[in-house]
Amino acid sequence: MEKLLSIPFLIFMPLVVSMFVISPLFTKNEIVVRRFSKSVFGFHFLYSILMLAFFDPANPYTSQIHFFGLDWVQSVGIKFAFRIDNISMILVMLTSFVFLLSSFASKFNIRANHKFYYSMLFLLESAILGIFTSADMFVFFLFWELELIPAYFLIGGKWKGIEVKPTNISASGGGKWKGSETEDEEKRAQNSAIKFVLFTFSGSMVMLLGILLLHYYNFISNGILSASFTDINASRIPEYIQNIIAVCLLIGFGVKLPIIPLHTWLPDAHTNAPTPVSMILAGILLKTGAYGIFRFNYETLPDAFITIAPILAIFAIINIIYTAFVAYAQTDIKRIVAYSSISNMGLILLGLCAINRIGLSASVFHMVAHALVTCGLFMVAGIVYLRCKTRDINTLSGIAVVMPRLFGFATVIVLASIGIPAFAPFVSEILTILGAMQADFSDVLKFVSVFSLPLLIISSCYMLKFLHKSFFGELPAEFEKVNDITVHEFIVLASVLAGLIIFGIFPGTLLGMVG
Repeated sequence: MEKLLSIPFLIFMPLVVSMFVISPLFTKNEIVVRRFSKSVFGFHFLYSILMLAFFDPANPYTSQIHFFGLDWVQSVGIKFAFRIDNISMILVMLTSFVFLLSSFASKFNIRANHKFYYSMLFLLESAILGIFTSADMFVFFLFWELELIPAYFLIGGKWKGIEVKPTNISASGGGKWKGSETEDEEKRAQNSAIKFVLFTFSGSMVMLLGILLLHYYNFISNGILSASFTDINASRIPEYIQNIIAVCLLIGFGVKLPIIPLHTWLPDAHTNAPTPVSMILAGILLKTGAYGIFRFNYETLPDAFITIAPILAIFAIINIIYTAFVAYAQTDIKRIVAYSSISNMGLILLGLCAINRIGLSASVFHMVAHALVTCGLFMVAGIVYLRCKTRDINTLSGIAVVMPRLFGFATVIVLASIGIPAFAPFVSEILTILGAMQADFSDVLKFVSVFSLPLLIISSCYMLKFLHKSFFGELPAEFEKVNDITVHEFIVLASVLAGLIIFGIFPGTLLGMVG
């Protein structure tokens, strides 16, 4: 069985499928493209489950690809190597699951250019899996930059389509559609994509400087010419150099996390991207920033991270509190969820800053919990927009009458997002605060942990405001013929809800993996 479990297959299978789907050899038929893509995403998820079933935390999966019997760039110690440990395994599973959900969500949200869309979706999955499994710093950076290409096209592409009769969506997914967007929608999406690339690429250049400095000073201090994480010994690098490297890396990862004030690309990208892409951006792409901080700053540069953790914790509390207030002021459902994502990423950052087992467990757990919540909330926002052609909560009213099933899912997911017991976010929020309170190297963490408690109240305010204004009240005449969720949409929402309940009631299944 072990011979069937291959990291290169896990990573590059979506890449190969991406090239096949975009090639002239593959059909242009929308139904065939969609069903084939869902089947591949489903198979990939099952394969990741198989790898999880045979995963041994004491013996992580490792793999290295040689080129003509040599390392990738042997002269400077760069190896095309991969490794899946406990945390990588969790994020690999989460990635496969979210992409599978996104493929189901794409049925009604993607109405044109299907071959190119699914090709970019597969390419993005390969890039993200490469980030989570890289065992070499430069391989990590390669996949980090590769992710920009599909993300740019997915955010700024022409996929959404305009429905002629917005209320005419039958239970089987019927309805009349056009295959193009308005010029304003296209322009906003393209501007958001450009903004995302500029922010991420600028941060990446600073991050690359940090990687180069770390590679160079590791060789100078330890005599080891290698870019593998396991070969880095930062303890012999001068402290001030470690701090410089750590700051450079944090800038790059802080853009993707994002950390305020490097966050302004995210609300625009979420607002203008189609629903399935928003699910991936919030559910997975933001987690690459948190994973980078863990892999580089937390593990590889622990002394420097202890030095800057109190300062980083202050940024985390700003993320939590400031963006929660901004989210309350929004009227677009997607922007509310986008700002809530920034707020919740502050919790993940705070857990890492605690630098203890509880904090790390809470951080990884909240990555999963937040991914599930945001997938559900963006799905709700997408369904509302497809039916009502608006996401403005001041325009929406009383749609619970005509969409009771959506209302039921939305209510439970909103309650989960604000930290109600028996759901996954409750566990991670409590553990984050406990981890920060038990940080024994800084009183700042203890203060920040107590100060972060208002998050539970503030998040309740903007989430319940969205739920109340959208679903309660008098139903406008133009929404009277709106239909409830379809089978595809039910599958996505039910899967999200199942994950929130399972990890909320049995958190040990995930916490045990963190170790």
